[in-house]
Parts: sequence; structure tokens; C-alpha cells
Amino acid sequence: MSTPAPEESPFKGKSGIKRVWHALGYSIEGLAAAWRHEDAFRQLTLLALLLIPLALWWPDIMRVSRAILVASSLATLVIELFNSAIEAAVDHTSLARHPLAKRAKDLGSAAQLLGLVNLAAMWGLLVIF
Repeated sequence: MSTPAPEESPFKGKSGIKRVWHALGYSIEGLAAAWRHEDAFRQLTLLALLLIPLALWWPDIMRVSRAILVASSLATLVIELFNSAIEAAVDHTSLARHPLAKRAKDLGSAAQLLGLVNLAAMWGLLVIF
């Protein structure tokens, strides 16, 4: 007789401060992995390191505009982390070519394209024009 499938992951045992501490560690490991293995993440991080201080320094723009510029820069990093996670999960499943694998990767790439278009639009609307 087989045992029933658990309702939750066996890795979900931590709670409270211990859970938060471990989650922080996993997040730092994820950022380090993205920096080590993902060229696009490194490029976007360098762009954010240029644009965020520029947004904070730029004279004659309102605080809300500064916040939008910073958020747009950080959004491209978040999108790239999701895009990289999708690619890693697809590649882990199989390296064989499959239409659904291609679709998943293309959708992640499209999300990043929209994030970059949004970043350019925000800089265009709030600073340049």
C-alpha cells in the first residue's frame, strides 16, 4: 500500500524568525547565483547602479518621479530574476527542443523587453522630455 502524498513540502518546517532568517539566506544565494551565472542580470545591475543614483541626483524632478525611476530600474532586475528562473527550470526539465519550452523562454524574454521599454519610457517622460 502506498503512502499518501504529503500536502505540503517537507522543506516547509521553519516558522517565525528562523524562517525569515533562512529566507534571507536563500534570497542572497539567489542574487549571488544570478550575478555569477546570468550575463543579463549583471548588465541590468550595472545599468541600475548608474540610473538609480542619477535619478536621485537629477535636479528639478519631484520625489514621485524619482520613486518611479528607481522602481522602474529595480523592476527590470526582478523581471530578469524571474526570466532566469524560468530558463533554469525549463533547462533542468529537459535540454531537448520543445515548443512549450521555447514558449516559456520567449514569454520570459518578452516580459523583460516590456520592462526595458517601461524603463526607457519612464526616463523619457519624467526626465528627458
